[in-house]
Amino acid sequence: MTGQVRTAAATAWKIDAAHSTLEFAVKHMMFTTVKGRFTDVAGTVEFDEADPTDGRADITIAAASIDTREPKRDAHLKSADFFDVEQYPTLTFRSTKVEGTARRFALTGDLTIRNVTRPITLDVTYEGAGKDPWGAERVGYTATGKLNRQDFGLTWNAALETGGVLVADEVRITLELQFIRQ
Repeated sequence: MTGQVRTAAATAWKIDAAHSTLEFAVKHMMFTTVKGRFTDVAGTVEFDEADPTDGRADITIAAASIDTREPKRDAHLKSADFFDVEQYPTLTFRSTKVEGTARRFALTGDLTIRNVTRPITLDVTYEGAGKDPWGAERVGYTATGKLNRQDFGLTWNAALETGGVLVADEVRITLELQFIRQ
C-alpha cells in the first residue's frame, strides 16, 4: 500500500454485512476452544485488480455486537474487564500495506482496540466474484490472522487451580467477507 494516489482502475467495494462474518477463537482453561463473532461489521476496500498492492481497507466493528452464544460471557466481554464498550464502542482496522497477488496476499494494517493501536497482518485469499440476481457485482475473500489480546490491554484472567489460566492470550481471527461494488 504505497499510497495516497489512487489509480484510475481502483474500484471501491462495501462490506455486505448480511453475507459476512468476523469470528474469533481463544483457548478456555487451556484445553478447549471458545468461538465468538462480531455481528456489526462495516467498511470499504479499494483496489486495482491489476495492482492489488495499491489497495486499501477500512473496517469498523461495533464492540457491543460481540456474540459468543452465552449472554453472561458476552456481558463480561463488554465490561471494563475486556472491551469496555461504553468507553470504547468500536474496533477499527486501517490497512497500511498489501503484498502478494490479487488471489492471495498479506494485508497489514493498524488494528485499534480500547484505544490501543497495534499492527496486524492477515493472510487473505480471494474466494470468487460474480453478479447477484439483481445485477450487483460481488466479490468474496477469506482472511485469517492472530493477535495477542494483552497487546491491546485485554489483560483480565484467572489462575487455574491446576496451573495455567482461564483465558489464553492468543486469539485467532477469521473473516469471511463479501463485498458489493460501489
